[in-house]
Amino acid sequence: MAGLDDIAKKAQEFLGSDKVKGALKSEKAEDVSDKVLDGVADAVNKATGGKYSDQIGSAREQADKKIGDQ
Repeated sequence: MAGLDDIAKKAQEFLGSDKVKGALKSEKAEDVSDKVLDGVADAVNKATGGKYSDQIGSAREQADKKIGDQ
């Protein structure tokens, strides 16, 4: 699986570059992650009839702290 190892190494180098790190911490990336998290939280709230909205909100906030910059 030398080909797969090469792809993994190149992906790590790409994700480790300063340009990519900067893009992932940009305001645009933050907006996208917020929209995705909001959509997931809304879908789960709808599926559960809002029964667990407090827990879902808390989980959404924790996820945002891990993947966002705000």
